[in-house]
Amino acid sequence: RAFTALLLGGLVAASAGPAPVVAAAPAAAPPAQLIDPAGLRKLLDAQRGKVVVLNLWATWCVPCLREIPDLVALEQELAPRGVTLLGLGMDEPSALAEQVEQFRRKNFPAFRTWLRSEPDMDALVSVVDPAWNEILPTTYLIGRDGKVAKKIQGKRTLEQFRELIQEVP
Repeated sequence: RAFTALLLGGLVAASAGPAPVVAAAPAAAPPAQLIDPAGLRKLLDAQRGKVVVLNLWATWCVPCLREIPDLVALEQELAPRGVTLLGLGMDEPSALAEQVEQFRRKNFPAFRTWLRSEPDMDALVSVVDPAWNEILPTTYLIGRDGKVAKKIQGKRTLEQFRELIQEVP
């Protein structure tokens, strides 16, 4: 009887066909942290050799929230080619625990992001763009050499980002 049960179990499993392939969900990012200009310089220096998609966003910026899923998908797709996504939240620094991190965890768990530590947004962004005009979303494509290759202001689609990133050295 044990042999018959084992045989029948094997036949049922075999007749079900191969197990469906399910795309793995992106891994959850570490919690958002505050970052200052020196910390951003260090973070970007650590990414040398990769193409960095640096996205400036805020929880109150609707176009930002609409493009973040596309940016996360872009990173998943292009990570094997050395593309990485980093987010910089422009919400008030005091909003980290109560607002930004809870929001990010609930809506974009794979989005690695930092929040400005200083009241002045320009102090942080000036690390990559001294002439930033406080438009959100703004995305910088930073080449493997660590230099800004493109500045993109306003929401873009996954397809548009794919095209733009092809031009980055």
